[in-house]
Amino acid sequence: MMAHLRACGLSAGRRSCESGGLGMRSEGSKPFNPKEVRSIIELLQQPAVFLNMVSNWPALQWTAEHLSQMLDGKELTFRIGKRRTDKAPQFETQCEYIKGTLQEFLVWLHGENHSSPGLFSSFPRSEYWAYADYKYIAMMFEDKAEFFQDVIWADFGFPGRDGRESTLWIGSEAANTPCHLDSYGYNLVLQVQGRKRWHLFPPDDTSNLYPTRIPYEESSVFSSVNVANPDLERFPRFLRVKPHMVTLCPGEVLFVPRHWWHYVESLDPVTISINSWIELDDDDEARVGEALTRTLVCALKTADPCADTANWLNATEAVITSYETNLQYVNLAVQACLDNAKSSPTCAMKRGQSAQTSSAFPKKRKGVSEAEESVPTGGLNPEEPTAPLTANSYFGPNLVPVQQESIACEGGRVSHLSENHPLDHSLEADHGNVDCDSKPADDDKALISTDELLNCLVHPDVIHLMTEILLGRHSHH
Repeated sequence: MMAHLRACGLSAGRRSCESGGLGMRSEGSKPFNPKEVRSIIELLQQPAVFLNMVSNWPALQWTAEHLSQMLDGKELTFRIGKRRTDKAPQFETQCEYIKGTLQEFLVWLHGENHSSPGLFSSFPRSEYWAYADYKYIAMMFEDKAEFFQDVIWADFGFPGRDGRESTLWIGSEAANTPCHLDSYGYNLVLQVQGRKRWHLFPPDDTSNLYPTRIPYEESSVFSSVNVANPDLERFPRFLRVKPHMVTLCPGEVLFVPRHWWHYVESLDPVTISINSWIELDDDDEARVGEALTRTLVCALKTADPCADTANWLNATEAVITSYETNLQYVNLAVQACLDNAKSSPTCAMKRGQSAQTSSAFPKKRKGVSEAEESVPTGGLNPEEPTAPLTANSYFGPNLVPVQQESIACEGGRVSHLSENHPLDHSLEADHGNVDCDSKPADDDKALISTDELLNCLVHPDVIHLMTEILLGRHSHH
């Protein structure tokens, strides 16, 4: 269905990159000061794009060619995926991985004959894409610390946060990240080169996206659905999703709220992004859930004689941790949450709330002073009493909300999903939100696989309930 939208030529977000965030503005003329941005983020309950906030950042010069010079032949790991149109998601465990320099990557992209593309030569550009993703800038430039200052998250209200707390993403056209949600914090994403299309879904779409923890990666819950080409017979509840789409252009910064699902694809020959995940107090409880998930996944998959580690463990996970180690993680996470609850009521107050409620904004952030925590409740004139501000008060040419999009197109007409696919009683008859993604039974010979069992045991709703029970039992000790 997302492909139908693109076929109709609908511009996601209805903005032009020609009017993006690269206008020449001095530092003093930025539309929001750091304290205002923090206040805005506290108020935002949907994704939004900041414009005209980073024109003075040296990181805007980090094109692929410039980075190639900065890295001076240093090899990176690239994920190689196939350009394909089938209905199954292409998880990272299904990709190939090679080592290569940015110079070789550029030679491969541009088809130059005078230089060697290295290992990229095995992958025709017409059939494959390449992605150097999750590259921690602190590790890439460990011997060139001066480059950390090129990223200035202080402009967004986070003094001292720079490239050391940021991640770099370098991709070719069609490179993508499978649809997932991040268990921890929220996300700020700067687009440096090229354009990326973001497909975002709110937390209450979790059941409609059929969550899975296979492949396993700490802090990432994947969707079983290929949201760009969904299999509606297998995943009928996907018809209920509320997609928000935006094309992020160079010089723009996207705010992704906590627990918003996202599928990201590169639109141009080369794309470069820089992001930073911002921690929240709620992450204390989320870490308990992640420790429980790791324990269950590792226990069941290592006990399954048919399980191939390469098929269920993401490349970002270095090793399979033992049961003893995982149980220690659970104990450490529980103790840290309980200790933090003594100094802050946030962790304790969240118990008893649903997963959807616990991901709502606003919340107090870690390390935020009382002055930074307070949100303005009036206009620019402090003596003028006005109604409390909302995020809508800030929306305009410098802060653009990511709107919910139409996702169906038939006969050249773009329309909302409900107009073309009315929900029938079979969809409304679901019993609960937990979905085990079980396949249709062949008479009475249906067998439950380890993955199907895990999709029940580590479903986000189940893990949230287990976390509440575990913390509740130990909070009185």
